[in-house]
Formats: sequence, structure tokens, C-alpha cells
Amino acid sequence: MMMIGPKKEKLKLSGFNNLTKVLSFNLYDFCITLNDKEREEYIQWINEQYSAERITKISEEICKIIKANILGVSKQDYDPVGASTMVLMSDYMGGGWDATHQPKSSQVNMHLDKSHITAHTYPEAGDPNGICSFRVDIDIATCGEISPLNAVNYLFESFECDLVYVDYVVRGFTRLEDGTKIYNDSYFNSIQEFIRPEILNDYEYRLDLNIPNDNIWQTKLMIKDFPVERYLMHPEEKNHPYCASKMELLKEEMFEIFRLKS
Repeated sequence: MMMIGPKKEKLKLSGFNNLTKVLSFNLYDFCITLNDKEREEYIQWINEQYSAERITKISEEICKIIKANILGVSKQDYDPVGASTMVLMSDYMGGGWDATHQPKSSQVNMHLDKSHITAHTYPEAGDPNGICSFRVDIDIATCGEISPLNAVNYLFESFECDLVYVDYVVRGFTRLEDGTKIYNDSYFNSIQEFIRPEILNDYEYRLDLNIPNDNIWQTKLMIKDFPVERYLMHPEEKNHPYCASKMELLKEEMFEIFRLKS
């Protein structure tokens, strides 16, 4: 990881780390439907693939990656589409996990480190031209030493990401042993430093907004390749006479969301 200034030793705090670190991972996946039947198939597929149960499992895996202890889970599927989940967690203090993702050690200060993961899905199939989209908004808010940035590659792997917004913000402050206040406990230049190169190589448009003095970072990415079969409910229909015009509409939609077109 690229650092600003010399690499620092682990901070010695006067108490617990009270900084709140929030990673917001917002992704879009697009699909072309050629008729009403395919539109219905798309909604059914989304409800099956990205149900509250599936999103909860992704959230639980995030907890393992960032070494957090799960305190409680809430999940909800909506009619006709969409799902929401919330996982409450706390900083993990060693000992490993048991089969239910709980720590084997009892040394967890649950009332001191307050963290959570929320996820909401937003399927959209109302476009009259048949351009459907699926958006997932996942927020990982942590206190203590755990960092949500460690989960960013897993999030890319868990979804088909055509367009991605990643925001990272640090708020609050904590104190060193000598009483000095600090407003961030890690030093880096860009969120992209945490994304593996092979993942970044899949994206042609990469925009960065970095305001380290205010502890605000944002990365926007849009996919590089647009093979038509990637966006069809039935890839064997790639030679359908409407596919070319539908692909142009899909790209226009993506450029508009990415803010490459006003």
C-alpha cells in the first residue's frame, strides 16, 4: 500500500479507536431484454440470485475478511423486487471462528466497538426499450482497528460490476496516549491502491476524487469491454436484429450514470 510520508508504527491510543470508517460500494449491472417475457425472466433471476439470503451470506463473508464478530442479522425480501439486509458486528480480538461465524474467544468488547454492514438492492426494469439494470448499495461502517477497505476486492468478485462507485469516508477522532487527537489512523492516496490490478484492468474509465485533508475518497469505474452476449438473458440471441441498437442504448445509459454524458 502506498503511504503518505514515512511508514508509521502501530498507533498507541489512550483508549479505544473511536474513528468511524465507512466504505460505500455502489455497483450497477445491466441487461438487455428483447420482449416482455425476457423482462419477467430478468426480474425472477434477480430475485433468485440476489435474495436477502444471498446478500446476507456476502455480508457474513465480509465480516470474516475484515475480522469482525457478528452480533446480529436482519434481512428482508420485498414484493415485487429488491432486498435489504443489516449485519451488526464488533471488532474481533482473536481466537478464530466457530461454525456459526462467532468468535471462539469470549474477549469481545461488544459495547465498545460499534459497526455494521447494510445492503440494499434496486432492480429496475421499467425502461420501455428493454434496458434493465440492477444496483446494489453496500455500506460497511466500522470502528476500532478493523478496516472496511480490506473487503473491496471480495465485493468486486461477488457481483457482475459494469459500473462501480466506491466511496470511503473517515469521521470522528481518537486520542494518542499523550492526549493528541487524530482524525485518521491510516495513510493512502487512493481507493484504487486497495483494488487488485487484474480487477482494475477490466475497467476503461477510472476517475478518482481524493481529498485526504478531509478524509474523503471516491473511485468511479466503468467496464472496458461490451460483448453483446454479456448483456443478454439468452446469449444465443446475440445475432438478433435488435441487438445492435439495444447495445447503443445500453452504453448511453451507462455513460449517463457515469456522468460522461449530460
